Amino acid sequence: MLANSKMGYGLISILIHWISALTVIGLFGLGLWMVDLTYYSSWYKTAPDIHKSVGILLFGLTLLRLVWRFISVKPQADSAHKPWEQQSAKWAHRGIHLLMLTIMASGFLISTADGRGIMVFDWFEVPSLGSFITNQEDIAGLVHEYLAYSLIGLVIIHGAGAVKHQFIDKDNTLVKMIKPVRK
Repeated sequence: MLANSKMGYGLISILIHWISALTVIGLFGLGLWMVDLTYYSSWYKTAPDIHKSVGILLFGLTLLRLVWRFISVKPQADSAHKPWEQQSAKWAHRGIHLLMLTIMASGFLISTADGRGIMVFDWFEVPSLGSFITNQEDIAGLVHEYLAYSLIGLVIIHGAGAVKHQFIDKDNTLVKMIKPVRK
């Protein structure tokens, strides 16, 4: 029930997937909202601190997810899936993970360009590596923004594919990511 099997995903994979998905969507929404805050808003400092803290925690969860993905069994694709669907799914997952890691790296470079570390909910501090290039925070900010929009676009496509499998193809692809498999 906790681990994956050839028949489906276990609880660990399912929880990591949905926590990551909700966090990505939440961080995107928070990011959109906070860029329009004025200096006089009570959220001017709080919203970015939350965004950074949650982003660092998501980075840790993403690393855990990738390790789990390499050490656990991968469920078999549905035999009814066409080869192009299987390849599209593989590349979409790779793209999502690559975008997430790049977005988090660029966010780190934005936040630490001034030499200060990132305090994560007053629990611990991630130290700064300093600035590597001129205007690092601006360049990393553009990368962060454009890749965040790209990630959300890919997430929408990924979700649409899951809905297609559930309601048009009527297979169990979506159910595999909702209901843990019992061995």
